[in-house]
Amino acid sequence: MAGPDFSDELKSLDTTLTSVETVLDLPALRAQVKDLEDQSGAPDLWNDPDEAQKVTSKLAHLQGSLRKVEGYRSRLDDLAVLWELAEGEDDEGTREEAQAELARLQGDIEALEVQTLLNGEYDSREALVTVRAEAGGVDAADFAEMLMRMYLRWAERHDFKVDVLDTSYAEEAGIKSATFRVGAPYAYGTLSVEQGTHRLVRISPFDNQGRRQTSFAGVEVLPQVETDDHIEIPDDDIRVDVFRSSGPGGQGVNTTDSAVRLTHLPTGIVVSCQNERSQIQNRASAMAVLQAKLLERRRQEEQARMDALKGDSSGSWGNQMRSYVLHPYQMVKDLRTEYETGNTQSVLDGDIDGLIEAGIRWRKSQG
Repeated sequence: MAGPDFSDELKSLDTTLTSVETVLDLPALRAQVKDLEDQSGAPDLWNDPDEAQKVTSKLAHLQGSLRKVEGYRSRLDDLAVLWELAEGEDDEGTREEAQAELARLQGDIEALEVQTLLNGEYDSREALVTVRAEAGGVDAADFAEMLMRMYLRWAERHDFKVDVLDTSYAEEAGIKSATFRVGAPYAYGTLSVEQGTHRLVRISPFDNQGRRQTSFAGVEVLPQVETDDHIEIPDDDIRVDVFRSSGPGGQGVNTTDSAVRLTHLPTGIVVSCQNERSQIQNRASAMAVLQAKLLERRRQEEQARMDALKGDSSGSWGNQMRSYVLHPYQMVKDLRTEYETGNTQSVLDGDIDGLIEAGIRWRKSQG
């Protein structure tokens, strides 16, 4: 029975990969890569460093996608040959090798399939992520820092560039909030399913009676604003405050008033940046975050109008989206997708691809 079963799985995998290749439109993808390669070879490319960075980053991403899908096709073809060899020579060792490769390839192709679901208006952009402590006092601040570390480790696993723009430390432990940029194509589409309220249940390390504590932290994910988004902010709409950057325990990061806080007067939105060395750099970074928040506000208003026209009264899926239980048992469970794992330490160390992929599939199923 093993042979026919394996062949059926191979055919199913071929169908899935063919579907992915169709969605990615390989001829168009190759043409895009060729065009970006021509742009990256232009002698005046680095006259505009920001534009050059965008071109080279997009080229690297598309080249990676193309190599990945072509590599999977090659592996699938080789696997078919390997299985024929195993069956022809009745070699159990080769059969086991083929079964192991089939399992690896299934996981790889499924992950690639998830990427094809990222086709929202802003999904291809870089991401601005803010993690903030909510209810739970010092435990919530500690949890917020745990979540920030989780996302930074996740980005590190994928070799994604991260810039921490602002960190507000809590007095006893942890952080009140932190904002960072994940500089990778499709970072927004990928991480947007992480938005919402995260809940932690554990024995509090800050309670001398060793009681169980529930605490909460919020995650906000915004798309990076691009030059064609037309987010106009008149100077009169912004109040600018400068202050001295500080680190944990009030330790000075530098001795000048280089940190910048922007208040958007019409909406009351406040953003700050203190991790750059100069006031000019911090102001530019803070302005980018403010523009992203205003872009998201505009998107939500447009969505609300569309929902009103459609009579859609469903609530946001972003609230209370995941539980991390460290006591009395170990489990991380996504409350939307029902995806769960008992390996809490691995998750907190950045192994969250399974949770993210389940979230992307769930979001797509919601239409």
